[in-house]
Amino acid sequence: MKEYTLWTENKSTKIEWYEPKHKKTDAAVIIFPGGGYIKLVEYEGKDYAEYFNKKGITAFVAYYRYKPNYFPLPLLDARRAVRFVRANADMFGVDVNKIAVMGSSAGGHLCALLSTYMEKIDGEGVDELDNIDFLPNAQILCYPVISADESISHKDSYMRLLGEEYINKEKYSPELLITENTPKAFIWHTAEDKTVPVENSCRYMAALSQKGVLCELHIFPLGRHGLALSLDNEHVSQWKRLLDNWLELNGWI
Repeated sequence: MKEYTLWTENKSTKIEWYEPKHKKTDAAVIIFPGGGYIKLVEYEGKDYAEYFNKKGITAFVAYYRYKPNYFPLPLLDARRAVRFVRANADMFGVDVNKIAVMGSSAGGHLCALLSTYMEKIDGEGVDELDNIDFLPNAQILCYPVISADESISHKDSYMRLLGEEYINKEKYSPELLITENTPKAFIWHTAEDKTVPVENSCRYMAALSQKGVLCELHIFPLGRHGLALSLDNEHVSQWKRLLDNWLELNGWI
């Protein structure tokens, strides 16, 4: 693993490069750990990266800012991470058109927002890197926070991300921002999730489908929130095999 600074000035953000010993593809996955926009959870970052490495896939873990840093700073860091990998694609040995982003829970929200929120945000334009396209080529979402609708939302994540801007929360609800150019998606969730209701994933898939964006969604009947690699739930752990199939279908492995 090698660590790089995402900003020339000190904004305390970094990205880690996990290079596989036996590389099998020029695709790459940039991972944004979950943590409710109040922390970053290692098992939804480093553990994923090491798993992909075993599959021969290049992986990165991006460390974005969270509370007390509010929007747009987490999204600014996420865009910077994609731009950084694209700008250094030759060094990393990846195809600029095969960059997926992956996130769990609030990290899933950040990936979905990165994939759908197209407006310019404060803090961009500091150097030439910001001229590079930030839109990923695919999104991999694990039990993601999606909707700002309080009937199904993870309200705490939205409040920690937005602060006083929470009154305009619908502006940051990814299912309302989808266009025909939104990247294709692989999503999994459990119906039993009591922290982030499965309706978040269902609503996102329905909105993607309405815009003609390719999407694959898997819902497992049982399982708590935050299962990640699902080492203690054999049935849910099938999501990894299903993701392999999806990556192969898309010509990425």
